[in-house]
Amino acid sequence: MSNNQVCQRCVMDTSAADITFDDEGFCNYCEDFLAKLEGIHACHEEHMAHKDSFIQMVKQNGRGKPYDCIVGVSGGVDSSYALMLTVQEGLRPLAVHLDNGWNSPEASENISKLVDYLGVDLNTHVINWEENCDLQRSFFKANVVDIELLMDNAMLALNYRQASEHGLKYILSGHNLTTEGLDIPKSWNNCKFDVMNIRRIQKRFGTMPIRTHPIMSTFDVLVFQFIKGIKWVSYLDYYHYDKAEAIKILKEEADYRPYPYKHYESVFTRFYQGHILPIKFGYDKRRPHLSSLVISGQMSRDDALRELEGPTYPDPVQREADRLLVMERLGFLEEEFQEYMAAPEIPHARYGSECWIASTLERVGAVLGLR
Repeated sequence: MSNNQVCQRCVMDTSAADITFDDEGFCNYCEDFLAKLEGIHACHEEHMAHKDSFIQMVKQNGRGKPYDCIVGVSGGVDSSYALMLTVQEGLRPLAVHLDNGWNSPEASENISKLVDYLGVDLNTHVINWEENCDLQRSFFKANVVDIELLMDNAMLALNYRQASEHGLKYILSGHNLTTEGLDIPKSWNNCKFDVMNIRRIQKRFGTMPIRTHPIMSTFDVLVFQFIKGIKWVSYLDYYHYDKAEAIKILKEEADYRPYPYKHYESVFTRFYQGHILPIKFGYDKRRPHLSSLVISGQMSRDDALRELEGPTYPDPVQREADRLLVMERLGFLEEEFQEYMAAPEIPHARYGSECWIASTLERVGAVLGLR
């Protein structure tokens, strides 16, 4: 848009509705992220010094059990590298993967090669396709922005359930502050434990009840974390994590095949982030992802801007193939899909939401010094 303003330090712009700029043209998103980075850098050496004791706690918890931790894997760089590091540290992880029917061939191949190379067990939960398809169609019909809420919530639910079933206290995640610590604008997604929203949308637009699809509410989080004592740990924050170096190591040691952009290991996510989100909603998720790399010093701002000048789909042939595949698998006619793309966004909250509970708990946790 003609009045678009881009931050002079990162690459966030006015597509984020709540963005503000100071006199130097620096935005609130990178200011907040810098504050986070300063905090982690200030205590990073101490944090890393605690890594060995943390690993010993994980091993102690797993004593006498087949595994000592859960590591969710998607086929992406962060989760793959986190799994590799756990094995290098002598941990015995159970790799957990959620297959909702949209894995790219590269993702499936990456996961298979990695677990074979590392010699770890893999638990793949295959979601009932008919149920997943109906849920995804419901979210399309609802015209809400965060269609990926379904997969993200299911992934969280699966990891916590696996930890509980195996009597484990630690889920070691590939999430990390260095490369993804810059906040995604709140208007671009929805809180990930909003089961009320999922149920209400499915009840209104779906054709079947939710029976087998993994779901997890804010209340479930409280049970898993505070009653069962299961901890979700951003494991890569224990290391000096460099994404480019991680890709190099994975390629050399496990014949890993990287993707052009973050989360493109899923065909649906690739189409959602590369086509639906920017075209229908006007949001380009590359901006916060690249901004994290810029502010953490892993990419220059000029390189990030050049990357943003390119299409969200590097290959237009693949984009059209993905579009046709999504339409076919979800049962959309061409006219139906074009009507969807032209329809205005409807806020998640209009269908009912429990996000206010999560927000309240987060504020209370901040006051009490809890994570």
